[in-house]
Amino acid sequence: MGRMREKRLNEQAETVRNRWAVATIRDVARLAGVSTATVSAVINDTAFVSPPLRERVLAAVRELAYTPSQAARSLKHGKSRLIALVVSDLANPFFARVVWAAEAAVAAWGYSLVVYNSDEKPENERRIMARVKELSCDGVVVVPVGPVTQRSHRDFDGKAMPMVLFGRQVEDKRADTVTIDNVAAGRLVTNYLLDLGHRRIGTITGPMHLTTGRGRFDGMIQAMQARGLAPAAEHVRSGEFREEVAYSVAREILERPDRPTALYVANGVMALGVMRVLADLGIECPRDISIASTDTISGIGGLQPRLTRTEHPIVEMTNEALRLLVDRIDRGNDPPPRNVVFQPSLMLGESCGPVTA
Repeated sequence: MGRMREKRLNEQAETVRNRWAVATIRDVARLAGVSTATVSAVINDTAFVSPPLRERVLAAVRELAYTPSQAARSLKHGKSRLIALVVSDLANPFFARVVWAAEAAVAAWGYSLVVYNSDEKPENERRIMARVKELSCDGVVVVPVGPVTQRSHRDFDGKAMPMVLFGRQVEDKRADTVTIDNVAAGRLVTNYLLDLGHRRIGTITGPMHLTTGRGRFDGMIQAMQARGLAPAAEHVRSGEFREEVAYSVAREILERPDRPTALYVANGVMALGVMRVLADLGIECPRDISIASTDTISGIGGLQPRLTRTEHPIVEMTNEALRLLVDRIDRGNDPPPRNVVFQPSLMLGESCGPVTA
């Protein structure tokens, strides 16, 4: 009898497989000869089911390779267990590390991560935020791409969507923010160069409409003004936080007869472009020019000479952003907006030296 029943189960399972590409809870119930409530009780362990009946249900689950629908569970519990992370430039190793840290953090809280790249384009960000709402994500961490947030804070039910803005500040008082002190970063690097005797300091800035670009430039200006100095206009160029753009504008600066004796580069990706220019032009660092930057990206510490730079505590910042988001999700968006600012640290390499001209 046992073998005959097993054969019948196999035949029934095969019939179901041929008819449905993806098994449902009803398929499991039909195959096991029980109600869907019994199947649910076995899978979710929410009620007592006799051992023989439980084994019948589990056998049907195995036969059909049934996986409980996450969407159905979301409807029941009111949560998707999805968190969206929207970065501004996934080609930037800085944000790749943010994604790496975020995946570990959300898993610890029992969530899954959905990653999007806006590519620094507001229209992409608007499209992505619409998709985030379609997926019913429980919350979102966004690296904003403009000075004024264009992100919708409402889901399809009209409820405020839990949100944390990461790395950049915007004119938005409703969302939590986690940032670095960009002014302090620019000031740290510039003061170090000034202490080495440099007075003709140039810079490759980020976009000035972003708080990261503006803040780092403002920190540099503050440090120079405190000593009665200012950068020459021809020594200041925007690299747009892009390696190739930084290469182009750095070449313009460094091919000038009155080139600066030191250059502050506002992020690590652009620093890679600047170091390529030095190699192409045969300019030695730090003998001919000192180079310092802000940001930590993979591989930058291995440059020769090692780059003097301010570093961000990327993992700690990412963990804090997700902690704030999960807290807001769990507490129903009740906490007032919070702004957490991390301080950069100066890491000394061999790319800076005393002024020689």
